[in-house]
Amino acid sequence: MADGEEDFSSLPLPERFTHKNWKVRKGGYEDAKQQFEKSPDESDPVFTPFIQDAGLWKGAVADSNVAAQQDGLAAYCAFLKFGGVQACTRSRATTVFPIVEKGLPSARPAAKTNAQEALLLLVELDKADPVIEEMLPGLSHKVPKVIAATLTGLRTIYHNFGCKIVDPKPVLKALPKVFGHADKNVRAEAQSLTVEMYRWLKEAIKPLFWAELKPVQQTDLEKLFENVKQEPPPKQERLTRAQQDAMATASAAAEDGEAEDGGEDYGDEDGEEVDAFDLAEPVDVMPKVPKDLHEQLSSSKWKDRKEALDALHSALNVPRIKDGPFDDIVRALAARMKDANIAVVTVAANCVDLLAKGLRSGFGKYRSTIMAPILERLKEKKQSVAEALGQALDSVFASTTLTECLEEILEFLKHKNPQVKQETLKFLIRCLRTTRDVPSKAEVKSIAEAATKLLTESSEVNRSGGAEILGTLMKIMGERAMNPYLEGLDDIRKTKIKEFFETAEVKAKDRPKPIVGAPKAVPAAGKKVVGGKKPALGMKKPAPAAAAPPPEEPAPAPSPPKKAVPSRLGGPKTGGLPAPGSGLKKKLGGPGGIASPQRRVVSPPSEEQPAAPAAPKFGLGRGLAGRPIAKPAAPREPSPPPAAPPLTGMSAIERAELEELRLEQEKFTRLVEDLKSERTKLKSQVTELQDQNAQLIEDHTRDVLSIKAKETQLVRARSDAETAEQTVQKQQREIDRLKRELARALRASAISPPNTLPEGISMAYGDAGSVYQDTASNGHGPLARGYHSGSRFESSRPRSYASASPSEEKENSGLESPGLGSRDGGLGRRKLSPTFGTGYSGMGSPTRSSMLGSSNASGDDQPTRSTEPAENWKRAAEVTSQLKARIEQMKARQGLTRPPAQR
Repeated sequence: MADGEEDFSSLPLPERFTHKNWKVRKGGYEDAKQQFEKSPDESDPVFTPFIQDAGLWKGAVADSNVAAQQDGLAAYCAFLKFGGVQACTRSRATTVFPIVEKGLPSARPAAKTNAQEALLLLVELDKADPVIEEMLPGLSHKVPKVIAATLTGLRTIYHNFGCKIVDPKPVLKALPKVFGHADKNVRAEAQSLTVEMYRWLKEAIKPLFWAELKPVQQTDLEKLFENVKQEPPPKQERLTRAQQDAMATASAAAEDGEAEDGGEDYGDEDGEEVDAFDLAEPVDVMPKVPKDLHEQLSSSKWKDRKEALDALHSALNVPRIKDGPFDDIVRALAARMKDANIAVVTVAANCVDLLAKGLRSGFGKYRSTIMAPILERLKEKKQSVAEALGQALDSVFASTTLTECLEEILEFLKHKNPQVKQETLKFLIRCLRTTRDVPSKAEVKSIAEAATKLLTESSEVNRSGGAEILGTLMKIMGERAMNPYLEGLDDIRKTKIKEFFETAEVKAKDRPKPIVGAPKAVPAAGKKVVGGKKPALGMKKPAPAAAAPPPEEPAPAPSPPKKAVPSRLGGPKTGGLPAPGSGLKKKLGGPGGIASPQRRVVSPPSEEQPAAPAAPKFGLGRGLAGRPIAKPAAPREPSPPPAAPPLTGMSAIERAELEELRLEQEKFTRLVEDLKSERTKLKSQVTELQDQNAQLIEDHTRDVLSIKAKETQLVRARSDAETAEQTVQKQQREIDRLKRELARALRASAISPPNTLPEGISMAYGDAGSVYQDTASNGHGPLARGYHSGSRFESSRPRSYASASPSEEKENSGLESPGLGSRDGGLGRRKLSPTFGTGYSGMGSPTRSSMLGSSNASGDDQPTRSTEPAENWKRAAEVTSQLKARIEQMKARQGLTRPPAQR
């Protein structure tokens, strides 16, 4: 160090990191990097100050001096690399954004490289989500250079780790805003990032942000995508720490090249295309479903039903649907499968397809409702309808498993309609190709039996389909597992099945060969098995064990007692268990009982494996081994079986354990069968309850519709009642008006003589009109007196006396005049002659009043009209003569009398 400069190397690293002199900070960064690299492990004390105070790194990675910043980024990379996961999790919250803002846009290539490496280390050590979350604010920075650098950093992360490790959804949502930036460098980096993500996601990225781009931007991206489509699928170039540990563990435990196989599988898994469903956010489609959907679907017009389904299709057309109560909608779609119009059926099938794809596993609970109606509708021969139904079935199957669908599919394979049978056959083949679950043995048996029956069908399509089913099933289960089902088939059919087996592509593969081969390797561990019926002896034995075989050579004689003793215990015959404790132990001078553990070196012969029933007797044999064997020596007379090899104590233990395991297996098998039967019963109960529920819902719907119909009828009846009431009121007003007209007509008719009067009276009527008016106004005469007394002249219809028909005159002949009677007591009730054309009374004509339901006429009108017709005519004539006389008097008094010649 030059003279005059203070030496700061003795200061602690945290103080040097925060020193105001950039040279001191730069030296501290360099020393920290060296100490990190020399640390023995992650728990070294050199990491402690920086883990406890992660804010030290904020100033280091964003140092105001570019030279010091470069060393600070390098030191931070060393800190992450050697400090482990704890160094990452404690510091990333304070360092990511400064790196994005100051490190990535740095003009120094080394600083930019260190910044990118720091971000990659942060993702590698733990997980990518917190890092991406801290980087996204950089896309909204006011400096375009920072935005472009942020996009570059994101592209580097996705290029190294892929979209399975780093969630692409947050970045895809922010891309449309970046594409609209004014800076061309920002737009160029946005395009590069989009292309990089397209390499991993392919078409799955479009539903998330494609609609928000301008058409020109979409066209430019499509051109760039064309170049990417020709490239091979990308692979993850950098593994996370968790993946590295898993790979190391797998490599340590792998044998015979399994490590390489695991690595290849890992790479293939990364190369799989990401589904858009995993990237999309769930959308609540219930508000978009038409409110009158069910009413429209029940319409008698097919266009109304189709329009309702089109609206439902638009609502369901989203990548991912939020789960909700879709029971009514699914039942309505199932009912539309029976629609007479194929256009309605096609749209309904498309709606089922969208709903199943949008819900995925959430649609599985609706499978029993919708699958059978779709399979039944497969009888439709039109290709477009069949394709729509098949697509809907595929989507429904994708939401469930083969086990749930198999029973229904096999049932429809027996359908009497050949079209239904063929389409169901194709659907089963597609299920076998796409299922990821290996069928159980019972399912394989049922599928193989159904396919074998199809091989004998008269239709070539069915025969070929049966062969394809067997070939696809063989691809899943393996050739060996399918051999029992191919027995009895001719060579031509076997050849065809083999052809389908070779060309079939399946996703579920079961390889039982390694499972069968594993037990074969077990008995070969340090043992030498001798063929035939000789006992297998271990190669390395202690002296007592080696001395055991010679005494066993003359032991064929004691073998019959071994057979007799188990028979008395009630067990099956076996190669007697007490023999090792009696014959062999006695010859060796040892006590009877369980053999020494040293006898484990002798493995049981392969032929004696079926003698497992000795296991339950082993517990007894241990107690009986101390008994003197001389007691059962009597039955030695039968010839000893030549195939009874001597057993060691350990072989009997193994037999006992094997038999116990077999018993447990039988117990579990019975338990599984019981559970299966109980499950079948529960399924049948569930199906019955579902049917009852559907019936109740249908009845409820019918009742609701009936109630609505009754309500509609009630509303209409009320409306009709109101209309009738208004009509009655109108008629009443009309009656009142006609009564007033009748009163006026009666007043006029009181002056004018009828047509039957003499000519002189008729002519005098016209001249005496004014006189009548004056007389009436002055109150002279009976008519005037009656009018002024408040009497009313009413009539049921406005007819003048001249227009009245004879029948009406006859009806009106009985009109009463209570007004006249009230003023003139001597005349009483006056009845006018029918020649007047109408009558006058207080309440109108009794005949018309009775027709209209009126009760205005007095009760004694009818007897008056019936008993005094002559009196009525007489009174009318009297009134007429009086009226005539008064008119003549008035004319004479006023000098208005005309000579007879003028009349």
